[in-house]
Amino acid sequence: MSAEKVRVAVEGRELALSNLDKVLYPDVGVTKGQVLEYYTRIAPALLPHLRDRPLTFKRYPDGVAGKSFFEKNTPSHAPEWVRSVPLPTPGSTKDRSRTTFTICDDLPTLIWAANLAVLEFHVPMWQVDSRGRAQPPDLMVFDLDPGPPATVVECCQVALAVRAALAEDGLLAYPKTSGSKGLQLYAGLAPERPWEDLHSYARTLAQRLERERPDLVVWNMKKALRTGKVLLDWSQNNSAKTTVAAYSLRARPEPTVSTPVTWAEVEACEAPADLRFTYGQTLARVAEHDDLLAPLVGAVQHLP
Repeated sequence: MSAEKVRVAVEGRELALSNLDKVLYPDVGVTKGQVLEYYTRIAPALLPHLRDRPLTFKRYPDGVAGKSFFEKNTPSHAPEWVRSVPLPTPGSTKDRSRTTFTICDDLPTLIWAANLAVLEFHVPMWQVDSRGRAQPPDLMVFDLDPGPPATVVECCQVALAVRAALAEDGLLAYPKTSGSKGLQLYAGLAPERPWEDLHSYARTLAQRLERERPDLVVWNMKKALRTGKVLLDWSQNNSAKTTVAAYSLRARPEPTVSTPVTWAEVEACEAPADLRFTYGQTLARVAEHDDLLAPLVGAVQHLP
């Protein structure tokens, strides 16, 4: 493996890319260079979902079979043009009262991060303004996590029930795969209500659906309750929580992607393979459908 650095210009920024032939997905032989190519090609769809959101990186310097670590603080060696914002982080596991987060608004920052072996990009349900101040939530998310032997097929059944419940309050939701075993639903919101309102609304909805479908839905986080059911995780609606970004790679044996899907695909899902997409498939889907989550950007729906 060559450690030679390759200098490239990306939208006027000079980057030194390294170890492009290093294999990051050993089961299928996908290299760091191929990861960088994917993020370059997917950037027009991905960047709107990262813009103005403090990022949490998940880095895999030795590939998906090696050790990984989360990184919230912008590395000290980051180029001066990488945008970052200091934000309070009470209760940090690293005892930091403030953390300087990276904001990825452009392709050079995205490729710089991917060159650090960031495979997964995780984002909060809120943005910062032009002065770096945290804003109220502009996304509501429900993370559907199946407890074996349940699979994404059961997640789809729950997703349809969530869609119907949200529609009663005039809210449209959009699905994407987690890139792992579950499904996630997002509703775009006008950033006007405090976290407490969103948290309460999501919890109440999850509790209601468990009452209506006790055979399928569980809202309590205890793992012992999940067997054969779907955890309707409402707790992600919290200022300190993040979810994997749309179009982010996942650190699975193959380079699967957290991929937006249509409601027709959710309705038709009969097997986990129906909603499992690798990075090549996701690029082809975007070429065919554009960004299925585009309505989330700048949404003005109002929480009841």
